[in-house]
Amino acid sequence: MIHSRVSFHALRHSHVSALIAAGLDVVTISPHIGHANPGVTLAVYAHLFAGANKDAAAALAIEAAMGAKR
Repeated sequence: MIHSRVSFHALRHSHVSALIAAGLDVVTISPHIGHANPGVTLAVYAHLFAGANKDAAAALAIEAAMGAKR
């Protein structure tokens, strides 16, 4: 039987990654994991919010297109 050790840090990172993937924002996540402010959380996990940027850009594009048709 092979036992692999998973560190607390790895579990913490997986947990935060799951929260981000579920759509929670950095302001909500930050105090949940004990960071002093959202900037700390964002500095560590910014790469995981890349999809949110794409969603925001798509929403702005749709909004701009709807505004152009008025």
